[in-house]
Amino acid sequence: MSETTVNQLSAKDFKSDQEVRWCPGCGDHAVLNAVQKALSEIGIPREKIAFISGIGCSSRFPYYMNTYGFHGIHGRASAIASGVKVANPDLSVWQITGDGDALAIGGNHFIHVVRRNIDINIILFNNEIYGLTKGQYSPTSQKGIVTKTSPFGTVEEPFSVGELVIGAKGKFFARTLDSNVSLSAQIYVEAARHKGTSVIEVLQNCVIFNDGIHEVVAGKEIRDERTIILKHGEPMIFGKNNDMGLVLEGLKLKVVKLGENGITEKNILVHNAFESNPGIQYMLANMKYPEYPVALGVIRSVPGATYESDLAAQIEDVKKSTKIKSMDDLLNSGSVWKVE
Repeated sequence: MSETTVNQLSAKDFKSDQEVRWCPGCGDHAVLNAVQKALSEIGIPREKIAFISGIGCSSRFPYYMNTYGFHGIHGRASAIASGVKVANPDLSVWQITGDGDALAIGGNHFIHVVRRNIDINIILFNNEIYGLTKGQYSPTSQKGIVTKTSPFGTVEEPFSVGELVIGAKGKFFARTLDSNVSLSAQIYVEAARHKGTSVIEVLQNCVIFNDGIHEVVAGKEIRDERTIILKHGEPMIFGKNNDMGLVLEGLKLKVVKLGENGITEKNILVHNAFESNPGIQYMLANMKYPEYPVALGVIRSVPGATYESDLAAQIEDVKKSTKIKSMDDLLNSGSVWKVE
């Protein structure tokens, strides 16, 4: 690095010299800006940061970051990112992936990196379509959608990213909109500071093959009424006039209006992202419009031992009791013979 200190790095310092080649209007541009903004706030040197990607439009991301990067093969970003982090735990590792790359060919790698709780940050661009390969349905495409590979409509049930992460023992799950750069940057900062696997689902727009897929909740005129930004320790209130809220009725969440039927802020659920029991977080992650607002912000953030720290501790314990201290010791142990 130059004489510029880490604390003086700006978002511009994280921009590479490569021309950004996403389609004009693609939501990826906003994600890139939010990540660069977040990194300028986190204060990690560029040489301590690595971006790993698989295949897809989002996977061009490492080229546009003035950090270390690795463009992998389809579906294998989780495996590569895992190896990078375990080999060099001091690195801040970011995996960039899409709904197809992560949840189809890379699905097995994805759930196991979450289960192992390796300390990496996964940004999952969810546009509910295969964009790079020109418009086939993906594992998150809505049932019945007509695409090039489903001309009569899909007959498959889509994955819910939050449900999948929490079901795989995930400790950190958040969701944001590509167009909300401020919220996204805040979430990325929290994800970077979380020890363990953090998964951030970005509801991202593909202007060519699935334009407006999230507009029903993301549109500027309606998003205050159809989304809720969760903040730990604060009541779950939403709406343009902050007059709607969530309560627990039996075993289900329910949308209520403040002032009706005696409902006050005291009746509204308070968000607890740190609760280890994922029950309510699971319900929040699965909320869908029109019955519910779509939950944004950090939905789950609980501590847990990371894979690489447990592995390092195990190695140190074994070193104390074993006679094998080096590769030479290993090669000369057991049944060996000497060739003259």
